[in-house]
Amino acid sequence: MSASAKLPPFDAADPLGIDDLLEPEDLAIRDTVRGWAADRVLPYVADWYEKGELPGIRDLARELGALGALGMSLTGYGCAGASAVQYGLACLELEAADSGIRSLVSVQGSLAMYAIHRFGSEEQKQRWLPGMAAGEVIGCFGLTEPDHGSDPASMRTHAKRDGDDWVLSGRKMWITNGSVAGVAVVWAQTEEGVRGFVVPTDSPGFSAPEIKHKWSLRASVTSELVLDGVRLPGSAVLPEAIGLRGPLSCLSHARYGIVWGAMGAARSSFEAALDYARSREQFGRPIGGFQLTQAKLADMAVELHKGILLAHHLGRRMDAGRLRPEQVSLGKLNNVREAIGICRTARTILGANGISLEYPVMRHATNLESVLTYEGTVEMHQLVLGKALTGLDAFR
Repeated sequence: MSASAKLPPFDAADPLGIDDLLEPEDLAIRDTVRGWAADRVLPYVADWYEKGELPGIRDLARELGALGALGMSLTGYGCAGASAVQYGLACLELEAADSGIRSLVSVQGSLAMYAIHRFGSEEQKQRWLPGMAAGEVIGCFGLTEPDHGSDPASMRTHAKRDGDDWVLSGRKMWITNGSVAGVAVVWAQTEEGVRGFVVPTDSPGFSAPEIKHKWSLRASVTSELVLDGVRLPGSAVLPEAIGLRGPLSCLSHARYGIVWGAMGAARSSFEAALDYARSREQFGRPIGGFQLTQAKLADMAVELHKGILLAHHLGRRMDAGRLRPEQVSLGKLNNVREAIGICRTARTILGANGISLEYPVMRHATNLESVLTYEGTVEMHQLVLGKALTGLDAFR
């Protein structure tokens, strides 16, 4: 670049110029999802959160299906076949509205639909995926149990053969979408190892009582799954998944979306703090004019945009077929941890107003406390990276 070339203006919303890395189609998808969230979520989400409910979830699912956001990065069967970066941008915009909305999409597409798409039979794919992609059928993913979260190999839910059928018994816990799902992907112990089953939720013996009294992810449906001798035909088992490789690969796919989504919650909180600092006056001038406030805003901006750049890099690696699970762990560990830090700092800038639902900051902060530990706790991701770095297994 010549010395006389004119530099582009500094953009406070994109200080690193990350948008320059995006294609026009990427930007169009991002803007479409952002516009939908602004119209259908942001005006109502504070009330949903306060009441601890997500009314109209089936309508929202159908609208998200019409956007192509469900099973977005999958191909065929009515799925959009979008790139990993495009899916990530959608996750960022959805979580900028609320983590519960991004969780709805992640569980539907990256867990339930991905499991069927990756490990299912052609009959299972044809039966379930088109309706799930359209949002006509909501799915859930049953892995975590009341006594077994980070150690899925010790799950107690079991499936036994009975002639040509399977009979499932057990319980799953903290299941997003559970009580509104039409289909559940459930993982169970069998004589041949852990297997996945596609379970219609109207099967006799299946129930999904909703979990109440949550202080996080309140604008989300969370349930227990109870399987009391649920009888399924032999065709219900996912034929290509034997052992923990199946569910763990699904979780890795979903964690990738969290790497992006956490930065959406962080961006929303940062923007609220920045707007507040420009307008809130103390001692005769806006608080954004004080050095300590500017230092906070600068540090928040650095971590926010570093996190978005990291997510973009991982997305490009996924699109190239080169993304390793350890790299997803690095992204989730860093971005969720930094997002929580951004929310907490934003709360200090807003002062007492920071705890009000008139602003998004405390809602994002409490949601991220769940995001921090679901689909892999901080400690588990640290150990994944520790093992990769040292070659030594410290899990047990």
